[in-house]
Amino acid sequence: METLWFWLVSVMVAIYVVMDGFDFGAGILHLFVAKSNEERREVLAAIGPLWDGNEVWLLAGGGSLFLAFPKVLAAGFSGFYLAIWLVVWFLMLRGISIEFRSHVEDGLWRHFWDSTFAVSSILLPVLLGAALGNVLRGVPLDASGYFSLPLWSDFGLGAHLGVLDWYTVLVGLFALVTMAAHGAVFLAWKTAGPVHERSKGLAGRLWALVLIFWVLATLATTAVNPAILRNLPHAPLAWLATLIFLGGLGLVFTGLHLQRFLLAFLGSGAFILGLLAASAACVFPVMLRSTLDPAFDLTALNAAVGQHGLRVGLAWWLLGFPIALGYVAFLFRFHRGKVSAAAEGEGY
Repeated sequence: METLWFWLVSVMVAIYVVMDGFDFGAGILHLFVAKSNEERREVLAAIGPLWDGNEVWLLAGGGSLFLAFPKVLAAGFSGFYLAIWLVVWFLMLRGISIEFRSHVEDGLWRHFWDSTFAVSSILLPVLLGAALGNVLRGVPLDASGYFSLPLWSDFGLGAHLGVLDWYTVLVGLFALVTMAAHGAVFLAWKTAGPVHERSKGLAGRLWALVLIFWVLATLATTAVNPAILRNLPHAPLAWLATLIFLGGLGLVFTGLHLQRFLLAFLGSGAFILGLLAASAACVFPVMLRSTLDPAFDLTALNAAVGQHGLRVGLAWWLLGFPIALGYVAFLFRFHRGKVSAAAEGEGY
């Protein structure tokens, strides 16, 4: 049951990254692909019906972590307190920016909220990618089951670790480039006219950059945590996940070449899902790795609640998860096709 819940939490976090990732990407790129007020409203129209629903997956993943592995959640929230505080604020600023920018017909007002939307959309993937980097690198978890990290120290991997160091920043930049590329193929699929053309032009270059950062991040990860490479031959799910993300990469470049941007978008999602699944399979059962002593690791086996709680939680998960998936499918079906900016004073 502990293994099942490890994967349920991992799946929901991965779905969040894929679903909220494309609207992060739209936010990262919207100042570059949209030059006028109408074009920027077109970008917002593309993500408008979806962005707030996408964030439900973050709540679902966090809630599942609280239900099944409260020790991991408690240790992570206390150790990453400042970083989590920043993530929450940037999430709020993104939502406020989307909702407020069209309330006043003033260029300065709209430019302020457009810039806020872009900055928060850029910093969120960096912080969330750095969080993944901390999980893969390890944290100074002691015998009490807790740790404390400053936001940064000397950017090294020595005795004085910070949330941000050269490795976690590298993973954060990889996440930033990947989200931008994910958003580019989404906008190329959902928009028309100048926004479509600019998004299409950026997508190929961004995915080439993703390949470079993927290689760099992979090499750095195997150097920082050699156990991941050692675990790979004994993790069949990691091999399956590797095939998924490599297949996703192939779909991305095939879709871009054939100008079939839905195919490229689906491949982009498969790449992200497969990469995260491969990472989870290689670290299983460790959820928070201790850099002080492996005996202090928090794992799916020593940090889980009792069997009764896991079984009751599973019953509710089996009820809620299909409803959430059905809602996402309905939204994409209902809002299918190209988007256009709403009339002034209506919508985004």
